[in-house]
Parts: sequence; structure tokens; C-alpha cells
Amino acid sequence: MLKLHLTFALPRLTRLFLLLTLATSTFAAAAKETVSIENAWVRATAPGQDVGAAYMTLACKQDVTLIGIESDATKSVEIHSMSMQNGVMKMRMLETLPIKAGKPYQLEPGGFHLMLFDLKKPLAAGQHVNFELTFKAGNTIFKQQLKAPVKAPDSDESGGTDHSHHHH
Repeated sequence: MLKLHLTFALPRLTRLFLLLTLATSTFAAAAKETVSIENAWVRATAPGQDVGAAYMTLACKQDVTLIGIESDATKSVEIHSMSMQNGVMKMRMLETLPIKAGKPYQLEPGGFHLMLFDLKKPLAAGQHVNFELTFKAGNTIFKQQLKAPVKAPDSDESGGTDHSHHHH
């Protein structure tokens, strides 16, 4: 009798495990599909310059938080904010960037942006930089790949803001 009970219970547990796995992976896939990344670009750098900047617009269907960024062009990518305070441009590093559902979030020259530190080589217009952005939605963490074109500092999209500053 005990043997029969265990044989019956095992398939039931297996089905339950498969159902939970499917539900979890479906939620993760749904979360990943909610982040839209548009107008991504990276500012070209001068020879010898080891700091760069990247810009884009992030939008989502649910609240998510950008919790990390990696790139093949650099050792370190940080989220930064810039603001004018008493006539002085202030910049600070942010650990995370919350993105509210339905509200596009622009990373742009003179505002929020990604700083690329310790560039492996100068970034020339026409090249591309690969990024891996890590997001968190509730308890689910997911990654999204991005390939952004490098554009000249004087291009229309660059906005003309100088990002040749050093890490502080």
C-alpha cells in the first residue's frame, strides 16, 4: 500500500514542479518583454580619452528598476544624473534607476546618462557598443541585450554636452 501511495505522489509532485517552473519562466519572459529601449547611442571619444557616455530612452509596461549595466567596451558602467545647482553642473552616481510603468525615461546629454569608465579603446563614429542591462521587476531579475551605435560628438543627437570629465 505504501509503495502505491509513493508512486502516485511522485508524478503529482513532478507535475506541480513543472507547473511552478513554467509559471515562473512565463513571468520572467513577460517582465523582459515590458522594457523597450529606443534611440540608444554612444558618444564618440577622442584618442586617449578613457571615459565615454551612452544615452537611450527606456519604457516599460510595469514598474522595473535598472540595477546593473555591463559593456564589452569598458570595465565599468555607471548610471549618472546631472543637474544645474546655483549655476554649477552637479553629477552624481546612482546605484539603480527606477522606471515607472507607462512613463518613458530618457537618458540624454545634460541629464541622466550612462558613464563608461576605463574604455578599452577609443570609440569612433560608425562602431557599435554592446550592453547588457539588468532589470528587476518585483522579485524577478532579467537581462536585456542592446547594441548601440557610436555617433560623433557634433551629430544632431549628441546635444553638444561635454562628457570628457573624470570619475569623482
